[in-house]
Amino acid sequence: MAQALAIKDSKFIYVGDNNGVKRYACGEANIIDLKNQAVYPGLIDSHGHIIGVGFREVNLNLQGIDSLSEMLVAVKGYADANPDLKWINGRGWIEKVWPENRFPNRQDLDAIVPDRPVTLGRADGHALVANTMALEAANITGSTKNPVGGYVNLDENGEPTGMLIDTAMRYMRPLIPRPTREQTKAAIQAGTERNVTLGWTNFQNAGSSYDNFEMMKELHLEGKLAHRVYDAMGFGDSSERLIAEGAQIDPEHYLTVRDIKAVMDGALGSRGAAFIEPYADYDTVGLMRYTVDEITPMLIAALKAGIQVETHAIGDDANRQVLNAYEIALNAVPKSQRLVNNPRWRVEHAQNIQPDDVDRFINMDIIPSMQASHAIGDLHFAGDRLGQERLANAYLWRTFIDKGAIIPGGTDQPVEIGDPRIEFYAAVARKDLNGYSGEGWHPELAVTRKEALKMLTIWGATAAFQEDALGSIEVGKLADVSVFDKDWMTIPFDQIMTSQNTLTIVHGDIKHQK
Repeated sequence: MAQALAIKDSKFIYVGDNNGVKRYACGEANIIDLKNQAVYPGLIDSHGHIIGVGFREVNLNLQGIDSLSEMLVAVKGYADANPDLKWINGRGWIEKVWPENRFPNRQDLDAIVPDRPVTLGRADGHALVANTMALEAANITGSTKNPVGGYVNLDENGEPTGMLIDTAMRYMRPLIPRPTREQTKAAIQAGTERNVTLGWTNFQNAGSSYDNFEMMKELHLEGKLAHRVYDAMGFGDSSERLIAEGAQIDPEHYLTVRDIKAVMDGALGSRGAAFIEPYADYDTVGLMRYTVDEITPMLIAALKAGIQVETHAIGDDANRQVLNAYEIALNAVPKSQRLVNNPRWRVEHAQNIQPDDVDRFINMDIIPSMQASHAIGDLHFAGDRLGQERLANAYLWRTFIDKGAIIPGGTDQPVEIGDPRIEFYAAVARKDLNGYSGEGWHPELAVTRKEALKMLTIWGATAAFQEDALGSIEVGKLADVSVFDKDWMTIPFDQIMTSQNTLTIVHGDIKHQK
C-alpha cells in the first residue's frame, strides 16, 4: 500500500507516502489529488479482439439483447434506418438468456428483412445465422457438405436452418461486404478509446494480421492508439511470416508482435467445443479444427524462432490435443536449439479440462489464459450441454492457482462486454451479476481479491514477457495506472459493479479522466 506516486516522462519515479512525494510536486508538475480513490496498476486485458470491439461500437450491435423478439426488432430498425445498405450484417446476439430458448433461424430473419441478405454473428464469433437470401447467395442448400471443423445446421426436413457453425461460416464470409482499410483503422482506434474509459491500459489481441498490425503502427505514430497492444498473428500466412521474420518487440512495450494464435475447437454455446464424450443435450462431440499432426510443425518452427503460441481450446478433448501437440514440439526441440528457453505457450480459455491434463499444464509450464466472465455466463446453460458431472472440470481457476500456475485474465471482448469490473467480480464471487449461484457453479473454485487483481495486472504482464516493465506500480516501471472511485479490494461484492473508472494513465499520459 502507498499514499502517493510520481511519474516522469513514461515511468514511475516515486512510490511512497505523501511527505516523500512533495519534493516532486514543483515546477511543471501536474498534481492530482485523488481524494482516497483506489489506484491499481494499469489493467491488462489478456485476451480480446480489438477490431471486433471497435466495429461493435459503430455497427449493428446485438450485445445485451434479452430475447429473440427484441433482437428482431433491433435488426428491423437498423435495416429500416439504413435503406441503402445492400447487406445487413451485425454481431453480438447470444441466446443463453432468451425466453425462446433456441437459436434464431432464417425464417425469423426472412419475416423482418426479406429483400436483402442478412447475416448476424453470435457473440462468441463461432456461429452466425443467415436469412434465405444470404443462403441462396452462398449456394448453401440441404446437400451442402459440412467442412472440416464446421456444420451447416439442418431442420427436420433436411433444409438449412440458417445457422452456420465455426468453419461453415467460410461459405458466407467472402460475400459479406468487407470494411475498407480506413473503416478498419477507425474501428481499431474506437476500440482502444472505449477500452481506456473502462480502465484498460494494455490489450493482448488474440488473432491479427500484418495489415492490421500496420494500421496499429500508423495509429501509434499518429498518437491515436489509446493503449498498449500485444498482437498475435493468426495461424496461417501471417504466422508463417512471423516465424520467418521474427518478433517485433517494442522496447517501450507499446506495440509488440511475438505471438501466434491458433484455434483448436469451437464454442460451448454453439456445441462446437470438442469433448471426449458427447454433449448431454445433442448427439455430437463438437468440432476439432486441426489434428495434432497438422499443428505440430508450426509449433516446432515457432519454438526454434522464439515465437510464443496461444491456442484456443474450450472442450476437454481440445485441451488434451493441444497439450499433446505442445508436448511433441517441446520434446522435439531441446533448449539449446530454442531462441527463448521458456516460450510461455498458452491455452486460451482452457474451460473444461480433465484432472490429469491439469497436471500436464503444470508439468509443461503451459499458461492457462482464462476469462472469468465466461463462467458466470456459460454456467446458465453449461449444465444442459455437459451434465453436472463435467462441470466439476470447468473454469478451474482455484485448482490451477493452487498447483502453482498463473492465470492471465482477459475478457474475450466483443464475445463478452469487456468490462474489468465484471472480470474481477466473476473471479471473486463466481456468481452472475444478479448474485445467482446455482447447481454446478462450484463456488469453491473462486479466487481471492489479490489473485483476481493479479489476473488483471502482473499475471497478464508475465504472460506477455512484460513483467519487468509492466503489471505493478514500482519505481522504474512504465507508468500505467487505473483509478476507480471505490476499492475493489475492500468493498462488498455487490458494490464492485457500481464503481467507476475515473482516471486511466498509459505510458505516463492521461488517456481518460472523469
